[in-house]
Amino acid sequence: MERSLVQITLFGLLLALVTTLPNKDNWDIYSFHINSTVSSRYATTVITSRVANRMDESKEIEFQVRIPKNAFISKFRMFIDGQVYDGVVKGKEKAQQQYTEAVSRGQSAGIVSSVGRTLEEFKTSVNVAAHKKVTFELTYEELLKRRLGKYELQIHAQPMQPVKDFKVDVHINEQAGINFIEVKGGLSTKSLANAITKTHADKQAWVYFYPTEAQQKTCDSCGEQGMNGDLVITYDVNRDTSLGDIKTSDGYFVHHFAPSSLTRIPKNVVFVIDRSGSMHGRKIQQTRIALLHILNDLAEEDYFGLITFANSINHWKQELVQANKKNLESAKTFARGIQAKGGTNINKAVLEGASILNAHPREGSASILILLTDGDPTSGVTNIEIIQSNVRGAIADKFPLYCLGFGFDVNFEFLEKMSLQNNGVARRIYQDSDADLQLKGFYEEVATPLLTDVTMIYLGGTNLTQTNFSQYYNGSEIVVAGQITNNDVETFTPQVVAISGRRRLTFSETNATVESTGTVSDNRIQRVWAYLTVKQLLEKELLLSGPEKENVKKEALELSLKYSFVTPLTSMVVTKPQGETTDVLHKPKESETSQTQPRVSHHRSMTHLSAPHVMPAPVMPGLYSRQLYPTYPDIDGRNNQQENHKVESLQTARSGIVGQAGQVGQYDEEHLLTSALLKPVTGRRNRHRTQRIMSIDTGAAPVLMTTRASVVQAVTANAPLSHRFLIKTENMSLPLCFDVTGDVHLKLLHHPSTELSVNGELDSVAYGGFKKIVIHFKADLQVEVDTNEITVREGQTVTRHTGQDHITAGSLTVIRRDKEIDVTAGDTRIVILIHVKDGTKFLWPVLRQQPSDNNTEGILALKPAVYEEVQQTPSTKLKIKDQETDVTRSNAVDYSIVSHPTLDCWLMSAESALQRRLDDFTVAQL
Repeated sequence: MERSLVQITLFGLLLALVTTLPNKDNWDIYSFHINSTVSSRYATTVITSRVANRMDESKEIEFQVRIPKNAFISKFRMFIDGQVYDGVVKGKEKAQQQYTEAVSRGQSAGIVSSVGRTLEEFKTSVNVAAHKKVTFELTYEELLKRRLGKYELQIHAQPMQPVKDFKVDVHINEQAGINFIEVKGGLSTKSLANAITKTHADKQAWVYFYPTEAQQKTCDSCGEQGMNGDLVITYDVNRDTSLGDIKTSDGYFVHHFAPSSLTRIPKNVVFVIDRSGSMHGRKIQQTRIALLHILNDLAEEDYFGLITFANSINHWKQELVQANKKNLESAKTFARGIQAKGGTNINKAVLEGASILNAHPREGSASILILLTDGDPTSGVTNIEIIQSNVRGAIADKFPLYCLGFGFDVNFEFLEKMSLQNNGVARRIYQDSDADLQLKGFYEEVATPLLTDVTMIYLGGTNLTQTNFSQYYNGSEIVVAGQITNNDVETFTPQVVAISGRRRLTFSETNATVESTGTVSDNRIQRVWAYLTVKQLLEKELLLSGPEKENVKKEALELSLKYSFVTPLTSMVVTKPQGETTDVLHKPKESETSQTQPRVSHHRSMTHLSAPHVMPAPVMPGLYSRQLYPTYPDIDGRNNQQENHKVESLQTARSGIVGQAGQVGQYDEEHLLTSALLKPVTGRRNRHRTQRIMSIDTGAAPVLMTTRASVVQAVTANAPLSHRFLIKTENMSLPLCFDVTGDVHLKLLHHPSTELSVNGELDSVAYGGFKKIVIHFKADLQVEVDTNEITVREGQTVTRHTGQDHITAGSLTVIRRDKEIDVTAGDTRIVILIHVKDGTKFLWPVLRQQPSDNNTEGILALKPAVYEEVQQTPSTKLKIKDQETDVTRSNAVDYSIVSHPTLDCWLMSAESALQRRLDDFTVAQL
C-alpha cells in the first residue's frame, strides 16, 4: 500500500493530554490507558487511546497530546484495520522539506504550541472508515528531577468524555528503597478518592487510578464531558550511603548523588529586581509579596543585598549585611515601597549585584546572584552579547547567576544563555495568581546550599555527562551518567570531592556497592545516559558559535536519531494510509512563544481525542506494594466478538470492542488480603506455601495474594488443603496472616444497598487461588468467571464469552483482557487477575474501587488491622483490641500484583486476625 507521510515533532516532562470533541453520536473512546513505569528515576510513559467510528461514513479523528517540556517522545504508532503505522525520527531539516511541500499542496500543516508552564502540544489526525477503529499509542521518556526533597510525576486526565475502560497505572521501582510516596492533586480528593489505590513495599510502589464511567461525570472537576484534573505522585528514595546510588547495566552507569546528613553552608545572596514600567500593576505587587516571604526565610548566619533597577539603580544597602532582625525589618520596609516606572538597565544592575558579592567574600559561605526581570534591556547597554560578556567577566565563575523571566515579553533565550554561562539556570515565572508562590518556590530550591565546587570523579569511566557543579542544594540531586571502560565494573571506582564550608570532603566509600540492574537487554541505564547527554549538548550548543557549535549540534542530532528522541533537532515522521494529509510538528524551545501553523483540512468532520497528562511524582507512605500490570495495545484493532460462543442471545448492549491487557482497579481503602493453598504432606503441619488477601491502608478494599510459609513441615497426606489470608495493618508494620483449611466457599464482598454479592471458590491446586468467582447483581443478573470463560445470566438468558470483549448488562460492565477481567457494578470496581502457576491458571480478585457508602462486608472489605507488639521472647505476642495472641513469623507472595513479591507477615488463628468467627466469611453456595 502506498503511504503518504505525516510529520510529527514532540516534546517533554511527564504529562500527556489527548483531546476529543464530545459528540458521542460520531465516535466512542472505548479504551483509554496511561501506563507509567519509573525505574532509577527514569520514567517511561505509554498513552494508548482506542477510538471507534460509530457513523455510517468516514470521520477524521484527531489525536492531540500535551506532554512535559522536559520529556522526549520516543515512539508514536497508529493501528488501523490490521496495519501498524510506526513513526520514524528524522533530522528536522529533512522533515522540513516534507512540511513545506504539504503546505504548498494546501494540506494540513500541523499545529505546534507550548501550553502552560510545563506542557507542549502535539497533534495528528487520521481518517477512519465507517464502523472502524483506530488505536493511538504514544511513548515518551523523562528523567525525574528532584526538587525540595522529592520527585514528582504529574498525570493530567482530560479524556473529554467518560470512558468505560479508563485507567492509569503507575509502577515505581527504586533499588535504593522508597522512603515515602504520596498521591495528591485535584483528582485525588472527595468523590474520586476511592478510585485511587496505592501500595508501597520497600523498593516498589504502585498507584492505580480506576474511576468508573459514572464517577467520571460526578466528581468536582467532572461533567458530561468527563474528567479534567491532575494526579500528582510524589516520592523520595532512601539515602543510606553518602556516595549515593549507583546503577550499572551493559557497560553504562548512572550515579544519583544527594547526601542529606550535611551541615548547611551560610549563604550570601543578592536580589536584583526589575522595577521598570512594564512591571507595573500585578507583577510588582506579586514581586513585593514574594520578597517579603523570602526575607522571612533567611537564616541569621546568611548575608544579603537588595537592588532594584529601572533606568538607574536603587540600593537598599551598598553592601552585604547580616540577616538579623533589624536588617530584615528594614529590607521589608524597602520591599514594600518598590514602585514600577522607567526603562530596563539590566547590564548595570547585574554588574552591581556581582560587585557587591565580590566585594564581601566570606570564607566557608556560598554566594548566589538572583535576577528577576520581565523585559528586554532598553536602557544603558542594550546589546545582549555585550551584556552577557560583561556579566561573565564580572562573575568569573565565582558564583552562580539565576535568572527569572517574568511573563512572555522577556527575551528568555538571552536570560537562559546568561545563566548557563555563569553556572546557573533560567526559569520562567508565569503571570498567574500564584506568581509570588512561583518566585518563593524557586528561592526555596536554592535556599540551603550544602556543598560547593562539587567534582564527580569516575576511574574507569568514559563519555561522561557533566561532572562539575558549582553548588549542591538541600533537597536537590546531582545525576551523572557515562560508560564503563571495557564494561569492567571491577575497576570502575566512583568518587566525589567537594567543599563543605571550610572543609574539603571526599566521598569514596570503598565498601559501597555498585549495583548491576541485570541483563544486556536492559537498556534503561543507557537511555538515561543518552537522555542526559542530549539535554546537556543542547545547552552547550546554546553557548557556542561557529564550528564548535556545529560539532556539538551534530553530536546531539546523531544521539537523538540513534535513540529515537524527538528533540529540537529532530522530528518524527509517521506513515498513514494512502491519501491522508501531512502534519508537521516541531518541538519548541522555552525561549519560543506559542508557534501555531495554520491547519487546512479537507475532511468533513473532526474528532479530538484527549490524553491524560502524566508528571513525575511520589507516592504515599506506609502502603504495601501492588505492582503495575503492563498493558499492551490491540495491535490490529480487530473486533473479537467472533471469539464469543453464544448459547442464547444476551439482551444487552455489547460494544464488542477489544479490551486491553493489564487493567487494574481502584478503591478507596485498599486492603491487601492474600489467600494461599497449602499442599498437605505427611506428619506435622505444612507451612510450605499459602495464599492470602492483603489489605492496604488507603481505605480501599483488600487485595488477594498468595503466601509462602518460611518453614516446610510435614502434614498428613490425607489432610485437607489450607489457604492463607493476609490483612494489612494501618502502618508499615508487618501484616497479619491466617490459614483457612478445607473446602470453603468464601464471601468476598457483600454490599446490601446495591444488591451486590461476590463469592469465590478456592481451587484444589497447591499454591493456587480461586477456580471460580461468581458475582450477583440486582435480582436477576449473575456473572460467573473462571479461567476460561465468562458466563452472564440475565433472567433466562445465558451468554458465554471467551474472547476479549466489553460486555454490558444494565449498570454492570465486564471487560476481559489478556490476563484480567475488569468488572464494574454500580460504583464498585473489581479486577480479577489471571495467574499461571506450573501450567495451571487461577483467579485472583482485587477490589479497586469500594462502594462510596462503605457499607460492605466480606474478605475484600476487611479494614486494616491495628495491633501492638507486647512480647518478643520467648515467643511473640500481639495485642489486638485488648486481646493478646501468640504469633509466628511467616511470609507471603502477593498475587494481587503481577510480579507477586514476597512479603513477611505475622501468622495467627483466623478468629484472632478477623476478630470474628470464620463462619461469618463463608457461604453455602456461590
